[in-house]
Amino acid sequence: MLSAYDFHFIQEKWLPVWDKLAPFRSGDPSDPRPKKYVLDMFPYPSGDLHMGHAEAYALGDVIARYWVQKGFNVMHPIGWDAFGLPAENAAIKRNEDPSIWTYENINTQKASMRRYACSFDWDRVLYTCDSEYYRWNQWIFLKLYEKGLAYRKNSPVNWCPDCQTVLANEQVIAGLCERCDNPVTKKKLSQWYFKITDYAEKLLDDMKELEGKWPEKVLTMQRNWIGKSVGAEVKFNIEGRDEALTVYTTRPDTLYGATFMVVAVDSELA
Repeated sequence: MLSAYDFHFIQEKWLPVWDKLAPFRSGDPSDPRPKKYVLDMFPYPSGDLHMGHAEAYALGDVIARYWVQKGFNVMHPIGWDAFGLPAENAAIKRNEDPSIWTYENINTQKASMRRYACSFDWDRVLYTCDSEYYRWNQWIFLKLYEKGLAYRKNSPVNWCPDCQTVLANEQVIAGLCERCDNPVTKKKLSQWYFKITDYAEKLLDDMKELEGKWPEKVLTMQRNWIGKSVGAEVKFNIEGRDEALTVYTTRPDTLYGATFMVVAVDSELA
């Protein structure tokens, strides 16, 4: 008998047994049990896992195990968000091939994640850098384009000269890139956009079915993200120019009292 709990010994003994039994493998589609799908956000393969990963994936693990205990056929897949410039830039700095560096990190993280003993179905693993995965992203994009829901336009973006990539507002911290801590600039780029506003009304209507099922805070966030606003666009001619200044307002009746207008510094009219 062990005098103290030796988790290294316990892991080495029982992990192979868990791998062989695969207790969390999803059942066959014909399985009569009710189905439940649990999905965790995929990690970035930028190195090994840390305690933050252990904490985050423990939450999804609890949810998946809960539904298993409730008698559900639970599908709980796992994968790696392994595509894009961050992985490429990191590999370049290390003078390594991006694909080799990425898959090495995936294998390292996968070994660590198996030791977490989370309830993932290891027969359902995907990598976003795999052509068998992203070919379906391309297929979806083409379908959106065919339906007129994908379009290009020029617009200002946050640009990191060092990473050579566009950054979301959340990735700019005090004017610096959160990845490399170098200054971020503004530049205009031609970008692809999706006409999600074409579905704004349907999204809002369908959210009524989630009331009482989702936290009200989350529903409010979604409504704000959709950003429906009822108002009018009013065009003002610009003296000496063939252009007009288009103003959106929810209160066009108050425009008679307007004394001046301003435009954003990145506007073409500025």
